[in-house]
This record gives sequence, C-alpha cells and structure tokens, in this order.
Amino acid sequence: MKCVDVQKDLRRLADKKQAANLQGFFKTGDGEYGAGDIFLGLKVPQVRLLVKKYNILPLVEVEKLLQSEIHEERQCALFILNHQFAMADLSLREKIFKLYLKNAKRVNNWDLVDGSAPYIVGAFLFECSKKEVCETLTRLVKSKNLWERRIAVLATFWFIKNKKFDEALFVAESLLNDEHDLIHKAVGWMLREVGKRSLKVETDFLDKYFKKMPRTMLRYAIEKFSGEERNGYLAC
Repeated sequence: MKCVDVQKDLRRLADKKQAANLQGFFKTGDGEYGAGDIFLGLKVPQVRLLVKKYNILPLVEVEKLLQSEIHEERQCALFILNHQFAMADLSLREKIFKLYLKNAKRVNNWDLVDGSAPYIVGAFLFECSKKEVCETLTRLVKSKNLWERRIAVLATFWFIKNKKFDEALFVAESLLNDEHDLIHKAVGWMLREVGKRSLKVETDFLDKYFKKMPRTMLRYAIEKFSGEERNGYLAC
C-alpha cells in the first residue's frame, strides 16, 4: 500500500467542473489565503470512502501524501491520520502528533485545519501536562503562519467539548489583535462553543474584551444570543 495508490484512486474521481467551483470557494487566486491550491473536484464523502480503503497506510506514505500539491490528497492524508490516531496507543499517537506539527504548513486551508486539528493536536494535548499544552499553544499562536495559528484555535475545541475552557480563553486572548479574518471567525466560533457549555464563562470573557475584539470575532461569538443581547455588545 503506497501513496501513489491513493493518488491514482483519487484522480480517477476527478471532476473538472467541481474543481473550478472549489478553487473559487476556497480562495485560490493570487493574493488570496488559498493561493495556488489545486483541486481535483471531489466531495468530502468521496474522500472519506477512500480513507476506509487506505486507513492503515504507513505513516511514511501518509506524510508523502500530505506533501501533495493537490488539496484532496492532503485532505485524505489528514483523514487517515485522524483514524490512525483514534485507534493508536500513546506511543503512536505521539508520532502522529509530531508528524502533524512537522507538516503543519501543509494543513493549509480552513477545512483541512478544522477537520483535523481538534482530533490530533487537541486530543493529544488534552492528555499532556499544563506546561506542555501552554508551550505548544503559545508557539502556534505566535506563528507567522496563518494555518498554524488556526490550528491553535481549533485544537482547543477538544478541550471545550470536554468542558475545559482555559485553553480556549488563553488562545482567544492571545489572538485578539490578529489581523486575519479566518482567525477572527475561528476564535468567535470557539467562544460560541464555550458559551454552549457555560454561558457565564463566555460572557465573563466578552465583558472584559468585547470592546477590543474585531467585529467579526464578536459577531461569531454572540451569534446565538438574543437580539437584545447582541445589540448590547455591538452598540459599544
């Protein structure tokens, strides 16, 4: 079982019309966040179906796939890593975690980050010491690479789902002054997820920082609030 086998199967399913639509949707033009990304035109369920065939692909071959210039090939690699991580013992989980971070710059669109960071980075860090968690998240939020910063944000989703909010609040505070819209949206989304589990934790954070937050971040965070509550935050 080799990387090239996966590539052949994926490319047999290519759809040029769908590929053109995806390249527009994922902003692949010059100067856009996904500049240069190439799509085959597969839908996510098609990729997931192939993952079932290749879910025991050796890590060395998965890493080759992750280096591909083709979006769906990197996506397939990440779905395989998700599966292998979930089935792995601690030793293999650490290898997958390190491989993921080593190749973080290849996890280079929002769907790739969102579909993998919680289940690998978040799940691994959840079992680590507070020091290790802090060091990893700090390094990621300080990265000049957009996708590494978004990985930090989405990694906290695993903590949030397990009703641990400090990590998400730390990342949110660290990225209040970030300039990228994709970070604003992700942070706002995580704050909204915090609020689903503890509205008080979210509102305490918002009351402290809402005047400093980018408008997009704030709007995402308060999306589920009542109209009166939203207006109260947005009026200031």
